[in-house]
Amino acid sequence: MADFVTQAGPLRELVEGELAKLFTPDGLLTDAEVPPGLAEPMRYALLGGGKRLRPVLCLAACQTVCGDSSPALPAALAIEVLHNYTLVHDDLPCMDDDTLRRGRPTVHAKYGYAQAVLVGDALQAAAFQLALTPPPHAEPQPHAEFAKSAEFVSHAESAEHGLPPSERGVARSAGGSTPCGAAPEAALAIARLLAAAAGPAGVVGGQWVDVTSSPPHDEARVAYVHAHKTGDLIACACEMGALAGCAAVAEGFGEVSPRSLVSAARDYGRSLGLAFQIIDDLLDGDDPAKSSELSILRVCSPDEARARARAATEKALASLAALGESPDGRAPSRPRASALALLRSLAESQLSRTL
Repeated sequence: MADFVTQAGPLRELVEGELAKLFTPDGLLTDAEVPPGLAEPMRYALLGGGKRLRPVLCLAACQTVCGDSSPALPAALAIEVLHNYTLVHDDLPCMDDDTLRRGRPTVHAKYGYAQAVLVGDALQAAAFQLALTPPPHAEPQPHAEFAKSAEFVSHAESAEHGLPPSERGVARSAGGSTPCGAAPEAALAIARLLAAAAGPAGVVGGQWVDVTSSPPHDEARVAYVHAHKTGDLIACACEMGALAGCAAVAEGFGEVSPRSLVSAARDYGRSLGLAFQIIDDLLDGDDPAKSSELSILRVCSPDEARARARAATEKALASLAALGESPDGRAPSRPRASALALLRSLAESQLSRTL
């Protein structure tokens, strides 16, 4: 990942700076009612380093759509905060039982088991606060526009009354499409994407299958865990970023706005996430401590796994080509081209990690 860390330097620095601001006096995570004893381990969990892969993907996907990364900043912070919640919980004794992460004691090892559970819970909730935050570029809207947005939510909620729980939420995305419009509507759509990726049909579902599975592992279980425990947040990062860019264009800020770009970003993220996890499994293949874990190597040979990683990478690059298209056939502007180059390099560099 060395090339990614170097090439994504400006976006990673932006993310690091904005995460640190969450803990300043006016920041989200230092509200007057947050106990200092809770804020400190949250800071420890969130600012302990890392590649910041998911927020960079979110920002870069936005930049490929509208030529600027800033509309996706709240979404980028949200997915990184949520990702770190999953790490805090993954490390718990009841899960992976890890006492070190990024060269430091894990949260439960440093602060205690119950404390780590609550830190993870707090980070998860904070992620949705961030997802619902208007992007920094958004200008205050006229009263009529706010009324329109409020009407959108009100009608969706009214339509849900009387529906069984399993069908609630459908009214909010009628027709199966995600709204690309004013900032409030886009924020709602982004929060729904994040919730779906994090929930029982997403990360939690993937983690459930992972911790409840025992050898012999089969193809279906491995595929499910790869798609949901790892892939969903990566795909969500890309889709949220493209959606934020699409909404920015709808507000008159940016270059291109076809909703097909949102689908292309999602498909890129799904394929990238699959390649990423397969290669992680290959790199862990010689670790005796992980010999019984659910892995691609439990269902195929290393050569076949490498072939699957190459195929997933090719799919990611094909989706990226669609993401770079402009409706009028013009070449991407310099900011869009730069973001596309970063995403392309990230996909291609995955394969080199197995050498």
